Amino acid sequence: MIAAAERERLRALGVIGELVLTGASSVAGALTRGDVDLHLRVRPVAFASVVAVLRRTYVVVHPEIWRPTLATFGVPAALEAGMAVTPAGSEHDLRFTRTWQLLAADAGLLREYNAVKLADSADENTYEDRKSAFFDQLLRLWPSHPAGARATAH
Repeated sequence: MIAAAERERLRALGVIGELVLTGASSVAGALTRGDVDLHLRVRPVAFASVVAVLRRTYVVVHPEIWRPTLATFGVPAALEAGMAVTPAGSEHDLRFTRTWQLLAADAGLLREYNAVKLADSADENTYEDRKSAFFDQLLRLWPSHPAGARATAH
């Protein structure tokens, strides 16, 4: 429902892109904190202008993680929902799409992800660092192989 409402809001703003559900709520069996992650994939040439439009309507969140190919926003009127914006085909686009495809297709990888979520850590930064390292490893070992097909590390 949140994704459909945001698609309508983006359309009204004249934003052209593909809005998809991502994150743990997009994979059956993945542990989640109950938040909803949306990913807006836009044409690379439109990225800067889309971000400028969104800054006028959406709340900027986590500006410390923004990069030339990543911007993050809170979703208005949706508790615990956020939206990442990336140029299609960019490093961050791959991170948001490829990793969740792999987790959805491979029960073993999903168990590893859930173990990261369950690991006891009172420090939120330590948790985020572990989760980020897990996703870095996924992209290193399975950069473009079919989902579920494990590459041999050399």
